[in-house]
Amino acid sequence: MKMTGAKIVMECLLEQQVDTVFGYPGGTILNLYDELYNYSDKIRHIRTAHEQGASHAADGYARSTGKVGVCFATSGPGATNLVTGIATAYMDSSPVVFITCNVGKGLIGKDAFQEVDITGITMPITKTNYIVKRAEDLADVIREAFAIARSGRPGPVLIDILKNATAEEAEYVPMKRSYHHLEGRLGALISRASHNMKAPEPELADIEKLVDMIEYSEKPLLICGGGVVRSQAHMEFEEFANRIDSPVAVTVMGGGGFHGRNALTTGMIGMHGSQASNMAVDNCDLLIAFGCRFSDRVALDPTSFAKQAKIVQVDIDRSEINKNVVTDHHIIGDARRVLDMLNERITPKSHREWKEYVFSFPTQTDYVLASETLNPRQITDSIDRLCPRDVIVATDVGQHQMWTIQHLHYSYPGQLLTSGGFGAMGFGLGAAIGAKVSHPDKIVLHMTGDGSFRMNLNELHTVATYNLPIITILFDNHTLGMVRQWQTLIYDQHYMATDIGAEVDYIKLAEAYGLSGRRVTNQADFEEALKEAMACGRGYIIDCVLDIDEKVKPMVNNGAPITKFLILD
Repeated sequence: MKMTGAKIVMECLLEQQVDTVFGYPGGTILNLYDELYNYSDKIRHIRTAHEQGASHAADGYARSTGKVGVCFATSGPGATNLVTGIATAYMDSSPVVFITCNVGKGLIGKDAFQEVDITGITMPITKTNYIVKRAEDLADVIREAFAIARSGRPGPVLIDILKNATAEEAEYVPMKRSYHHLEGRLGALISRASHNMKAPEPELADIEKLVDMIEYSEKPLLICGGGVVRSQAHMEFEEFANRIDSPVAVTVMGGGGFHGRNALTTGMIGMHGSQASNMAVDNCDLLIAFGCRFSDRVALDPTSFAKQAKIVQVDIDRSEINKNVVTDHHIIGDARRVLDMLNERITPKSHREWKEYVFSFPTQTDYVLASETLNPRQITDSIDRLCPRDVIVATDVGQHQMWTIQHLHYSYPGQLLTSGGFGAMGFGLGAAIGAKVSHPDKIVLHMTGDGSFRMNLNELHTVATYNLPIITILFDNHTLGMVRQWQTLIYDQHYMATDIGAEVDYIKLAEAYGLSGRRVTNQADFEEALKEAMACGRGYIIDCVLDIDEKVKPMVNNGAPITKFLILD
């Protein structure tokens, strides 16, 4: 049947079982929005306050559901406003399809109004991207884009559609959603993708070698990375950890890949890792990392990292092997498949003495508890006690992010939404919107600092417009806290451009959007505000006043051995 390119886009979205699109309209994408009007009973559109908010919301939707997120934006500044969100999704392997529309074919290359080469701009930060000039190419490209976004190591894909292609008519043949066997033109296009469509099957010999290594290990340590979360392998990973009786350290991106209340967890690893995690790395004889790329925030000094251990890396992406840390063995494959094969072959082990050593060190930092002041641990302890166990937590980036990951317990993939690799301040509120839209029955917390919050607080308008009862917990210390911490410890207290200055009344800000809020200075008031926020049924800001010099502890400096703590307590 013949239909316009815009209608083909909508039909293809339905093929992919898309129920929600985040975006912002504009001139070149109006044909899509005009057609979306006719599909509003099938596809919900969430218009954010800014395209960057839409990009983070689509990412939060993808991370919290495991499905592909979808984001629309117009040409020029609309498209470029997506770049931070695309890079965030790319660094954290989140599957999002970004659809932009550009000027018509006759205007390309003429510096037309709001023309930009968005495919050129985003080529390094997408798995692949496309520019579609004809309506007849749309269906194949969209189907392929979704297959690439969700397959192998997930990630973002961008489709830029010329305006004429959305208006022209072409033949459309419906197709059920699949991973599509690519032939002919599609087979050529797939070569542009940076990752294979299908996860490689692990080599049996590699599996059996790791089984032997585990058999002879007396001091094993597991690292749970983001790959465990992306492959939804949390149950298989926990079974494996229990079978080999190994302590488990968790990366920033691994939150939710291993049950935070399991007695084997040593907590976070790396720059702000727990003493238990970092000391375990330094003293283990076998280190097995699942879905962890050994970034500079984990292996701060690659030459001394796990120096007494045989290092094994399990990853779906061959390019990550030996990129940052030289390994003794590796397995290429999807984490869930690898774990299934290992669990079939592993006999139960016991490492009582090794665990006693590891857990002689603290897994979390204790703070001085005082009734008259508020500290980060009081906030997280109260959340842990008062919120449901399935609460979804979205963070921005900075001190509050580290406190949130260090001290809250995550038990399933998509429970923790955070910008780990790219570290994008302003990510949290958009991600919380995506999570709340997709999980209306769950409590969604937006954890932020007063520096990060100011990046995208305009998305409070989205919270109010769609009546999303998201709870923003603001760690308010009147400074860019993480930067100030570095200035205090490393830069001789040269506090340049970090103190925020003028006081903002965040409660009046909430009220301006028709939301609620409360400023708190002690734990009792915080708990009262949190209970009120969970019951009120609308967006709520809890402004938590903290000391300007509260620090994230422990801390290891960049490039230092993982046990050379700059501060402990």
